Amino acid sequence: MPTPQQELAAALQRVRGKAAAEILRGPDIGAKDRVLLVKRGFLVKIIKGWYALTKPQSEPGDTTFWHAHFWGFASAYLRFRFGTAYCLSAEHSLDLWTGQTQTPTQLIVITGKGGGFKLELPNRTSLLFYPDRKNLPAETALLQGIQVMPVAVALARVTPLFYRQAPTSAEIALRLVRADDLSRILLSAVSFRTTAGRLIGAFRHCGLNEIAEKIAADLRGAGLDFEENNPFVAPPKLPPGLLFTSPYAGRLKAMWQHMRPSVLAHFPDAPKAQDPAIYLQQVEEIYTHDAYNSLSIEGYQVTPELIERIATGEWNPDADPEDQEQRNAMAAKGYREAFKLVTKSLQEILKGEPAAAIVSRDIPDWYRALFSPSVQSGLLPAHALAGTRNRAVFIRYSDHVPPPAEAVTNLLETLFELLSNEPHAGVRAVLGHFLFVYIHPYPDGNGRIGRFFMNAMLASGGYPWTVIRVENRKTYLATLEEASARQDIAPFTQFVATEMAASELHKAPKK
Repeated sequence: MPTPQQELAAALQRVRGKAAAEILRGPDIGAKDRVLLVKRGFLVKIIKGWYALTKPQSEPGDTTFWHAHFWGFASAYLRFRFGTAYCLSAEHSLDLWTGQTQTPTQLIVITGKGGGFKLELPNRTSLLFYPDRKNLPAETALLQGIQVMPVAVALARVTPLFYRQAPTSAEIALRLVRADDLSRILLSAVSFRTTAGRLIGAFRHCGLNEIAEKIAADLRGAGLDFEENNPFVAPPKLPPGLLFTSPYAGRLKAMWQHMRPSVLAHFPDAPKAQDPAIYLQQVEEIYTHDAYNSLSIEGYQVTPELIERIATGEWNPDADPEDQEQRNAMAAKGYREAFKLVTKSLQEILKGEPAAAIVSRDIPDWYRALFSPSVQSGLLPAHALAGTRNRAVFIRYSDHVPPPAEAVTNLLETLFELLSNEPHAGVRAVLGHFLFVYIHPYPDGNGRIGRFFMNAMLASGGYPWTVIRVENRKTYLATLEEASARQDIAPFTQFVATEMAASELHKAPKK
């Protein structure tokens, strides 16, 4: 007779086999399995008749569950309800094309059948449907498992408001689109003449004059008149003439250019140079084991490995106190080993070696040192040391969703390129730390490594080693959230400056 754990594992195996992107319809789940899995927290109701398969670790107020399942649900629901007779609006299509990872509050969908309605979803999100069969594009692309307009079609259809409300996405889209594709669409209908003038003005605004001239020449060659105008209000966030194939790298560069002036305005000037030996001694004296737990949450995914652990009785949702004590001890040991390597990196940086190059070279070693004790003790599998993540991650209680795993390598390269070209150490420290955790390149440890990252950059300008105090954790996370979700870096800059001043007081000799 199977044990309760084996019955749970068997139910999970059956349900997982029917799930698409962890999403299921109620009729596809057996009544007995549904009751058991809902009770144990493995099935969560989204709306009537729809469920998500998840790992039972959500807490009240935690938005991570929904960020992890929003696109999977939207894809499954749209396919079930409309088949292929739907498409995202032009604006939301461009959001996906341009690497906008934040879960939308309301996703607008054009449909080819049915009436208009609004579907309320968890975490104050919704899907808004409106029927417009005549304006469904003849061709669509698939992003996040959802049908979207091609970039050129979406650019031809967005309203002028898009350039004011989402200027970064608009700039990135203009730098991604093929000019020939856009000309072909603009020449296909007289109704696009106003759009053509707006797009030509937008390309000029971004310093993409060759593309602007090419499209203008195509229109004149067809005998079509147009009136050029610039739909942007804000100045460009990306360098003139820049083109790229990765929207994520473009967004990172736009964020840097947008945030840099704010960091300069709110961060103190670099102090006088200090003797490297004295600096390193002060770093050792201020060392703390009080490292923050990672900001990363690994997926909420029911994997075959988890099912096997449940079936064999190895899985325990409530950590054993002794096991937790061992985890804490290994984490502290790993932090110490990583700290030693960081101080070695500082030795080179304090001698004048370029900080970006040193950190780029050494950061994989910091990561391995951080988790080697846990791997060697058997708390983590050996493959945990392999490096950057190969799956999606989500940050607890945050509206920011880190970029997909396939973008991480390119984003890290872009980040170190930006750091190498940045002359101000305060900007390197603040934006280096923020954008590192924004990318969230590792499956765990991003917060700890991000603070090492920050301190290496601070050292390059003679700033003191700065400890982010545990009692200020809420403020720390809140200011990072402001930067990630609302693009306001000023609170985080001021927070780091305040913590830096407190660290200075901490190391001052007591009288």
